[in-house]
Amino acid sequence: MGKIADSPADAVILDLEDAVSASRKPMARKLVAEFLGAESGSARRPQLWVRMNPLGTEHALADLAAVVAAGPAGIMIPKIDGPADVERVHHYLEVLECAHGLRAGSIRVLPVATETARAPFRLGDFAEAGIERLYGLTWGAEDLSAALGASTNLGPTGEWAVTYRIVRSLALMAARAADVEAVETLYVDIRDTEGLAESCRRARAEGFSGRIAIHPGQVDAINAAFTPTVDEVEYARRVVDAFSEDVGTVALDGKMLDLPHLKQAEQVLALAGHTRES
Repeated sequence: MGKIADSPADAVILDLEDAVSASRKPMARKLVAEFLGAESGSARRPQLWVRMNPLGTEHALADLAAVVAAGPAGIMIPKIDGPADVERVHHYLEVLECAHGLRAGSIRVLPVATETARAPFRLGDFAEAGIERLYGLTWGAEDLSAALGASTNLGPTGEWAVTYRIVRSLALMAARAADVEAVETLYVDIRDTEGLAESCRRARAEGFSGRIAIHPGQVDAINAAFTPTVDEVEYARRVVDAFSEDVGTVALDGKMLDLPHLKQAEQVLALAGHTRES
């Protein structure tokens, strides 16, 4: 954990779930809580998040009780069945934030929204759930394939099998319907840098706004793919400026643009860390 401050990632997830065996979870919880406490109040870059254990385990509440006092940026929630599980964590966090004098809603949540067989059927419900601390939605194939009894989640040429392509698309649409970030799942082959870069480019083109890395060596490739180029930012600014007169359709560089183009431009600026007012 001592190397976290040097990471170029936007956030680092301290994992209390899959990375820790059952017998070591109390010790891991203690170490993570101590690390968060030592970092509390500092200008954190990257943000510090914690992946808790699933709600159905004896460790979930203990995880939250241990780490909330230090005010992590967010909690990653694995193996949910739907928005009701996220709302449950939200209420736990409300109580713990109040108990520790933290601003209500200051700790965000990112559920892995596709890891059980029930979860994909409830993705659309996030749009109506109105969970204010919801940062985004991400998806996962490994636990889902185990839940389905599948021997693989890949097709014959290495792409996602059809079940997982469907779930991935639904997770993307659910995130956008709920007006939160769509976070692409991890890329498991840490040696395949070219494959990672191409996968990230496709993910961004399809609408994902970021990606989870499974290894520190993947962060630079992910950042490169999801950071708009100077030319992209400049064009997006020109599009936004062209719509500044509150019109529905404009001409720019010989092309007619309408409101969907404006929305795309605003998304590019948001991804680049800009705002319309800046």
